[in-house]
Amino acid sequence: MTSRERVLAALSHRAPDRVPMDFGSTGVTGMHASCVAALRDYCGLERRPVKVHEPYQMLGLIEDDLQCCLGLDVEGVFPRKTMFGFANHDWKPWRMPDGLEVLVSRDFRFTTDNGDILMYPEGDLAAPPSGRMPRDGYFFDTIVRQDPIDDGRLDPEDNLEEFQPITEEDIEYFRREVHRAEATGRAVLANFGGTAFGDIALVPAPFLKRPRGIRDVAEWYMSTSSRRDYIHRIFQRQSEIALANLARIHDAVGDAVDAVFLCGTDFGTQTSTFCSVATFRELYFPYYRKLNDWIHRNTRWKCFKHSCGSVERLVPSFIEGGFDILNPVQCSAAAMGPAHLKETYGDRLTFWGGGVDTQLTLPFGSPGEVRREVLARCEIFSRSGGFVFNSIHNVQARTPVENIIAMMDAVREFNGVPQHV
Repeated sequence: MTSRERVLAALSHRAPDRVPMDFGSTGVTGMHASCVAALRDYCGLERRPVKVHEPYQMLGLIEDDLQCCLGLDVEGVFPRKTMFGFANHDWKPWRMPDGLEVLVSRDFRFTTDNGDILMYPEGDLAAPPSGRMPRDGYFFDTIVRQDPIDDGRLDPEDNLEEFQPITEEDIEYFRREVHRAEATGRAVLANFGGTAFGDIALVPAPFLKRPRGIRDVAEWYMSTSSRRDYIHRIFQRQSEIALANLARIHDAVGDAVDAVFLCGTDFGTQTSTFCSVATFRELYFPYYRKLNDWIHRNTRWKCFKHSCGSVERLVPSFIEGGFDILNPVQCSAAAMGPAHLKETYGDRLTFWGGGVDTQLTLPFGSPGEVRREVLARCEIFSRSGGFVFNSIHNVQARTPVENIIAMMDAVREFNGVPQHV
């Protein structure tokens, strides 16, 4: 099978010739730039700085030569602008706090504060900073910029500033990017933006210079209960804009896209969910269902849902709401055992992730422990398709390259493919 055929078989719950693998196609299935650099060295590829294509999490671009070396099957299409509101263009060198030289966008502009690195929306140093990388850190945390809230003046339009009709520039960008991705022969997973409801990484709007509305994380969570009508009004208008945008995007790119990243809203903690099933179904479900139903009626795209944590009790609602794919499949969280998930939901849901734990096993285990966990997960999740191998969320900085290689080699071992990395 080709890479695309392999992924499509898995998404159709047919057994592919081997387990397909994804690293780097989304902002939740990638690798820290330092890990990408280490892999390039390990594989003996041309020595050049890694491009940081997602500066918020400092994710490194996995270019074609490394994708081929690793045997990856999925190509990503990202929004034109990053989480800090600027596009990746005119790459320039930048030295990370640990000394690694990488490439960043021309608009990656920062100041320092007692050793911390402050990032600015749209690269505008005149705006309040929206991100902070601690002096000993490896990625950015959002700086919450919340004006005092006057409930009498709250306007849902303030929380809709980032959700607007798509521009011709973005349409043309997606047309070019999808064409580029399709030409690789890999499956295409696209993130068109604007379709996540209440994603707490997006609510503080690190990409806006002076965000209005409810932008504090704690205040937003409380508002889902105390200001639920306000949240409904945001979601209703957001869904209308998103549907119109998706129609225009589909007209431009058609079914060259195989799956679409719709939502990164996290609903789980290590032990439970952020909200009850009833709250999920009343507040979030109708809007997910609206978008997913349109996609299934009008396209061949599969719908990708990311949610960390213990979300097993929400999985039936995810499925009923039209999601085809669940990521990152956090098997270490309560009630998220691999065998239970596969047996209960495996005929209706593709598990995109779950391949190895990134909290303990991959960063802190031995290569042997990594191998054993990967082989066990592949054995469970790959039965009758419905599985794309990925770690549980991004591979984090300081993960030993020997463990990353052990992970890749274990997938090859399971697939009966020579281990040439």
